[in-house]
Amino acid sequence: MASPTPLHGTELIDCANANAKEGIQAAANLCGYSGDIVTFERELQTAAHQMGIQLHGFQDLKKKAEVSTQPQGEIVAPDSATEL
Repeated sequence: MASPTPLHGTELIDCANANAKEGIQAAANLCGYSGDIVTFERELQTAAHQMGIQLHGFQDLKKKAEVSTQPQGEIVAPDSATEL
């Protein structure tokens, strides 16, 4: 659900991060910036700076989202309920 007003601070970072896979246009809309990409990115960088997070732009969030969806490690499980 899109925010009726532009988000700022932690809420903006959380919203942008949660919607990074959808792309910058969708994330801007859902975070309350209704397609104003320039303001969205500026506010995102301001919020990140205030929180002490190094963020060069929305692309950093998108890359992080893509990496986190890849499976990590290997699943180890018994072959059956009776065999280990």
